[in-house]
Amino acid sequence: MQEVIKKRKRVNILMVEDNYLDALLTTEILSETDRADYRVNTVKDGVEGIEYLHGLDGHENSPRPDLILLDLNLPRMNGFDFLARIKKETGLKTIPVCILTTSETQEDIEKAKELNTDCYLIKPLDLQEFEKAFSAIV
Repeated sequence: MQEVIKKRKRVNILMVEDNYLDALLTTEILSETDRADYRVNTVKDGVEGIEYLHGLDGHENSPRPDLILLDLNLPRMNGFDFLARIKKETGLKTIPVCILTTSETQEDIEKAKELNTDCYLIKPLDLQEFEKAFSAIV
């Protein structure tokens, strides 16, 4: 009897996060899920995120992300400026963006909605909320 091997969907994620430990923890959480084969590429700020998305400066062969995980408080280009920029570009605006931040302010939440973010999660993450959000987006 031939065993059927269920193939998990591969999901390429671009994480725009300057905190190494937050990036490591999120990657660890994703590696433990059985829903998909998550491949996480991490960049440290919005400028490098734009370079990644345009295949510039060492990111020439990087896969197009199926999802972007975005911190708001970033050096060089903050998360809102990054989000606004990619949502204006025809080739990038369809990529779902999930904001992962420590900010609980209503002002930031509203601004994220105005910029068409797909999800807004507050750190530290509730694992069930995280899984639920990912299931809805990916």
